[in-house]
Amino acid sequence: MPRVKGGPRARKRHKKVLKKAKGYRMTRSKLFKRANEAVMRAGEHAFHGRKEKKRDFRKLWIQRITAALDGTGLNYSRFINLLKKKNITLNRKMLSQLAIIDLEGFSSVVEEVQK
Repeated sequence: MPRVKGGPRARKRHKKVLKKAKGYRMTRSKLFKRANEAVMRAGEHAFHGRKEKKRDFRKLWIQRITAALDGTGLNYSRFINLLKKKNITLNRKMLSQLAIIDLEGFSSVVEEVQK
């Protein structure tokens, strides 16, 4: 059985990694070993970033709702609890958009909850 070397496969893999590392500084964009390390680490950060993005947006929506509730005499947790008791199904994203874009609509939701 003749020995098979992986030349074409290796070159294809190297080219793929170096293409992903385009724009990285110094040897990270030119040498395969350094580029591979950088690309693998970048992939890990991208994965975690996609998870953190969801958390960050939820925090932002909660802060916006809290700020909009400032003069109403309600705090955030009590407001969300009353929403659930009144069976009003608006998620935090929609509530925060109401608070920013349509403050009158948001205040009508707050009044409905306070009844």
